[in-house]
Amino acid sequence: MKAAIVTIGDEILIGQIVDTNSAWIAQKLTLAGFEVEEMLSIGDDAQQIKATIDDVFARVDVILMTGGLGPTKDDITKKTLCDFFGTTLVFDNAVLENIQNVLSNAMSLNELTRNQAYVPKDCTVIQNKVGTAPITWFDHIGKVLVSMPGVPHEMRYVMENEIIPRLQAKYDPDAYLKRIFILKGYTESALAMYIADFEDNLPDGFGLAYLPSLGLMKLRLFVRGEHRLAEMAEQEKKLVSLLGDAIIAEKDISVEKILGQRLFEKGLTIGTAESCTGGNIAHMITSMPGSSRYFKGSVVSYANEEKVNILHVKQESLDRFGAVSEAVAIEMARGAQQILNVDCSIATTGIAGPDGGSDEKPVGTVWICTTYKDKCVVKKYQLGKFREANIMRASTNGMLQLLEMID
Repeated sequence: MKAAIVTIGDEILIGQIVDTNSAWIAQKLTLAGFEVEEMLSIGDDAQQIKATIDDVFARVDVILMTGGLGPTKDDITKKTLCDFFGTTLVFDNAVLENIQNVLSNAMSLNELTRNQAYVPKDCTVIQNKVGTAPITWFDHIGKVLVSMPGVPHEMRYVMENEIIPRLQAKYDPDAYLKRIFILKGYTESALAMYIADFEDNLPDGFGLAYLPSLGLMKLRLFVRGEHRLAEMAEQEKKLVSLLGDAIIAEKDISVEKILGQRLFEKGLTIGTAESCTGGNIAHMITSMPGSSRYFKGSVVSYANEEKVNILHVKQESLDRFGAVSEAVAIEMARGAQQILNVDCSIATTGIAGPDGGSDEKPVGTVWICTTYKDKCVVKKYQLGKFREANIMRASTNGMLQLLEMID
């Protein structure tokens, strides 16, 4: 079954807000067995909305729309859908009752909010348990259009609890089978070349998707149809054998979560000493729930005097080798390990850019030192020219480097 996602709102087109709804809906639809053919963002314009529906319905079975359902004058979706489907708005007491239940006692039911109880006559109304704008479901010549609020938490609630179950019951789509592998040590092109024979010999219907990120590769093996579970298991086994130690996880998981799980399982603690990454590694690690069980602290020693005063880096090392050097990275890591009293540490020192480089140490030069008890590994990375990318790559490489030590 083919589906399309249409988000409505001038605020999306002018960049005032980011459309996170489409990506979330697409992910959920795919897992539910639907093929997302396209995603569109359009403005608050009645003619454009009607023309888009008419055009997209020629290619898909399901249209999911978000946005334009509020109480203000620019929220025109409901009236426009009435025009498109040849119906009128009628007052729905059940919707009004739901609105009153959603509103707190401290909030008065004004006229604009009350008017949200007007719904298209010829549709299925689905109550919004977490908001005031109702969801409308239209059956149209064997196809379906669902109009939902654009507020993300409202849309997500109704998608998971109402829309997806109803769509699956109506269409009974084939299951989407996938296996995710998180890999280290490969660029997208290098990985594609290495597994070219495997990919060329995949059974009909199987596919691979290469999803590169800064410092890591994500590979997705997929096929549709629950009857192909045995084939999926066979291809997965071949791929695991082929990729070996390059696989750091066999599910869709971030490197900071993988590292956190390993540290917790082994009863280890960690701290960071960061210069060029500016605390980003600490931020990534502590973004994981439960990180307080293994993360103890960080020293962001951007200035050389803080490297000396806090981390006990030798002034002699700075004078002789410079801040971006093997010696300083080691001393930063050992200093963090000592003052934070941790089992493991990650230290970074480098030139993130876009300026500050030299012929000897160009932009993107980063030294990373990781420690695990009395062991120490230090490596030099030559990353790139762009600051944000360099910070993310250095952060990821630091965590991967430590993972290799403790695994």
